[in-house]
Amino acid sequence: MDAQIIWTIICGLAIVVGAAGIIVPVLPGSILIAISLLVWALILGSPLGWIIFGIGILFVAAGMASSAVLTGRVMKRRSIPGRSVVIGLVLGVVGFFVIPVVGLLVGFALGLFLSEFARQKEVRPAISSSVAALKATGLGILAEFGFASLAAGTWVAGVLIHFVNR
Repeated sequence: MDAQIIWTIICGLAIVVGAAGIIVPVLPGSILIAISLLVWALILGSPLGWIIFGIGILFVAAGMASSAVLTGRVMKRRSIPGRSVVIGLVLGVVGFFVIPVVGLLVGFALGLFLSEFARQKEVRPAISSSVAALKATGLGILAEFGFASLAAGTWVAGVLIHFVNR
């Protein structure tokens, strides 16, 4: 089997893992997609590879930026400190290992709530800000995943063009 085919398969698998990593933050996400696109461009060593890398990296960067902006805007508007998100992430990782399948989401939501309750000392405002943070995080993940899907689609188009014209 040709080395380009083997590396294309490896890069494709890494892109799939990267896309899954956007949804499941325990895995690497957009950065893995960017690295995979770079490796594929280096292996190909042709203008097509670099064009696909350039377009793909623009999508990856747009996804990461949109996720940060969308999430950050809501957090700032609601005055939710970054500490609450970090506590949510830590409990999310713990939940991932304690409760199969849904532990990440349950742990993240619980961590957000507990941190907001400790900060605000009242249940209703803590629930309100936790729900807002969850919605913002979900919207950010959705935006980043959408752009990652565009990057993956660009790569697939590049693979088809390369191997059909070979």
